[in-house]
Amino acid sequence: MSVAKIIEISASSTKSFEDAARKGIREASKSLKNISGAWVKDQEVGVKDGEVTDYRVKLKVTFVID
Repeated sequence: MSVAKIIEISASSTKSFEDAARKGIREASKSLKNISGAWVKDQEVGVKDGEVTDYRVKLKVTFVID
């Protein structure tokens, strides 16, 4: 039987929401083992002077506990 834990992380990118999610998972995998999935809980953008400056995501990351 496996036990999994779910944590919430946030990440950002100047390119896209997809890039922000990829960066978030990449960074999380440096300290978490056995990541099995993630889902985007929320998306938002940073705005300055009427222009989008960055894309932000909140991710729910699931990983299996050894």
